[in-house]
Amino acid sequence: PTAGCTTAAGNLALMLYALLWEAGNLVDLPDKRIGFYNFCLWNATTGELQCLEYKHLQVMGISLPGMVLARVCVYACLVFSIFYPVFVAHVKCREEREGWKAILIILIIKMIILSGGLGMFLFQTSQWIHLSDFTGGFLALLGTQALLLLQILTATMYLSWQRATHPSAWGAAS
Repeated sequence: PTAGCTTAAGNLALMLYALLWEAGNLVDLPDKRIGFYNFCLWNATTGELQCLEYKHLQVMGISLPGMVLARVCVYACLVFSIFYPVFVAHVKCREEREGWKAILIILIIKMIILSGGLGMFLFQTSQWIHLSDFTGGFLALLGTQALLLLQILTATMYLSWQRATHPSAWGAAS
């Protein structure tokens, strides 16, 4: 489906924006910068942002393994997104039902790891982030999740349509 290619391109663009252009920062304000690689808070004494090291974050109750796992999940989704269009092109050329099922599985995995990574990150940092603090990187990741959901629905509907219109070619018993 053509809509799948468009949403895949949008998905990749949003992921690249959030994780590379914005450097993984979900909050990037003059008095606060919090992201997958930064945790900087305003220091009133020095009058500037102070970026904290992991030992300080642990004292604040932030789990280092949790933050690393969140980062791995979100950036793994970016890697999947980079190679996903190649896989889709291959499946579209061959028109095999199993290929479309694999596409659906990949989309679901991407949705799970992105949601899981973002959820773990927000759980660890929620004490220092208010809803109004989120900036472009966070909004881009939310947009990515919306597009992933749209891709999942598109792939599911395409499989259902193919099953209904070409039952002999796609296996009637599936």
